[in-house]
Amino acid sequence: MRGYDAVIGLEVHAQLLTDSKIFCSCRAASGLPPNTNTCPVCMGMPRTLPVLYRKVIELGMRLGLATNCSISRKSVFARKNYFYPDLPKGYQITQHRFPLCENGYLDIEVNGEARRVRILRIHMEEDAGKTIHEGRGPSSLVDFNRSGVPLLEIVSMPDITGTEEAVAYLRELRQILMYLGICDGNMEEGSFRCDANVSVRPAGTRVYGVRTELKNMNSFRNIQKALDFEIDRHIGILESGGAVEQETRLWNAAKGRTESMRSKEESHDYRYFPDPDLVPVEVDDVWISHVRDTLPELPSRVRQRLVERYGLPAYDAGVLTQTRELAEYFEECAKILDAPKEISNWIMTEVLRVLSEQGISIADFGVSPAGLAELIGLVRQGLISGSMAKEVFSEMVSSGRSAAGIVKEKGISQLSDEQELRDIARGIIEGNPNEAEKYRAGRTGLLGFFVGKLMAETEGKANPRLASRILKELLET
Repeated sequence: MRGYDAVIGLEVHAQLLTDSKIFCSCRAASGLPPNTNTCPVCMGMPRTLPVLYRKVIELGMRLGLATNCSISRKSVFARKNYFYPDLPKGYQITQHRFPLCENGYLDIEVNGEARRVRILRIHMEEDAGKTIHEGRGPSSLVDFNRSGVPLLEIVSMPDITGTEEAVAYLRELRQILMYLGICDGNMEEGSFRCDANVSVRPAGTRVYGVRTELKNMNSFRNIQKALDFEIDRHIGILESGGAVEQETRLWNAAKGRTESMRSKEESHDYRYFPDPDLVPVEVDDVWISHVRDTLPELPSRVRQRLVERYGLPAYDAGVLTQTRELAEYFEECAKILDAPKEISNWIMTEVLRVLSEQGISIADFGVSPAGLAELIGLVRQGLISGSMAKEVFSEMVSSGRSAAGIVKEKGISQLSDEQELRDIARGIIEGNPNEAEKYRAGRTGLLGFFVGKLMAETEGKANPRLASRILKELLET
């Protein structure tokens, strides 16, 4: 990067999959009419007191243990004081000096190279409301439904030196959150969102440059583009003899650039102090051990197992472990049919295509693992061709019926009777003597001509591999 090193630290907010908000009994739900999911507690009314939802602590510990953090036996909630219209209390309840989890790390792979990103802290906090500016002219509206929804904030150390590394870290973290059942990972709806702190410094030096904070990045693609733009902007300023200003900037996806939002606050600007309405959170070794024992297999281990147990390429393992449910779907298929690579190919192409087209997850997919295994088994047995299988698959998706039933009803089973195919092949060769002679004279590419004739004769039902072998034998004898 033109003689400069980038320094990137990431702050991720993950909205938790809980029934209620963090300090009250209002639902932690989205899509409700504006300001219909509030109460005096999450609106910060006088004479109300927050009560911490125990499940939030447990979900925080799950993530902390999964990312190699130490769990604080005693953590404290604090008030982060600032004014914004979507913050009804005039402060946010969060954690500051004494977070729930500290000093962890996440191992990732970037272009085949192992990297470790340290995690400074993971803490619990409440979300603010939502300010709506679009189409309002000089005015804005505020929806407080989201106020008080529980969040985990995951703060990395400034260990990330490239935009690809940043995206790899975020992908891995998002995947872990989804495997743990902590967060749904939806970036478009904001349940998994990221702020980035970016600076550059002359290559080989250790002194940090002036950083800027980036917001409004709602996809991995936008995160990488925003980071690339901001790094180039910093370098351009320094090369021209200017000075980078410490500020918060927004990513404008439409223009492909960052834009200044406000000057960047320092920690002391928020006047943190312990929240007097909430007692410290205390956890013991028994509770921590219980949480550790209930952790599922993490995505990195699942990927490794798919490679080692089933002999899959690393790429396939990465695709199949996008979600825990997708990996489980593959393994259920593999238990029924010993054809892991063929199963993987079908899932990565046909199954994922349908999921994308229908906008559903594998949990809502209409073809069971047993159904897909049956279909692939029919292909392996030579009863239907690959093209027939795709036709049958489409019918299975739309009707929910079995592959064998569809094949029987439509009469589309593949012709694999060797003697019958041999008789048909002899007739085709005898009917095309000139082409047969040319083949025998060395124009072996004409084999495709004969295969095409045979497929036409059988209305596409002939087993193409078997047909090709028989024709080759007859032409060469």
